[in-house]
Amino acid sequence: MRSSRFAVAVHILTLLELSGGEPVTSEWIGASVGTNPAVIRRILCMLSRAGLTTSQPGNGGGARLARPAAGMTLLEVYRAVGGGDPLGLRHEHPDPGCAVGRHVEGLLAAATGLAQRALEAELARRTVAEVVRVVAGVEGSDRPAH
Repeated sequence: MRSSRFAVAVHILTLLELSGGEPVTSEWIGASVGTNPAVIRRILCMLSRAGLTTSQPGNGGGARLARPAAGMTLLEVYRAVGGGDPLGLRHEHPDPGCAVGRHVEGLLAAATGLAQRALEAELARRTVAEVVRVVAGVEGSDRPAH
């Protein structure tokens, strides 16, 4: 099963950039993303550990970007939330006694390694600020209404 954490993390960081430095609550972000605020808090925790966000507790608190969006590559975001196998091709626990189980992981890894490297190279060239520019141009406002 593929995870949507990367897409949600980019959504979160884009909202934080568009907030103009004001703290944004997990409830507000959750409404924009269309998910539970607890999911948002888990992803914010991952982003914070990677140095991409900070949080301000208490009344009037919320999450903020830890540094400018122009300096955040999508590869950093991808890695912050676990990266992993974007194609869902990992086979975690095949039976080593099975001829297929012994070989399937190695064959899939060889076949998809190039695609993974290409994905990471592309993500390394792109920043959160690029996403913000597209969203701001499409939405026509500084802060999306979600």
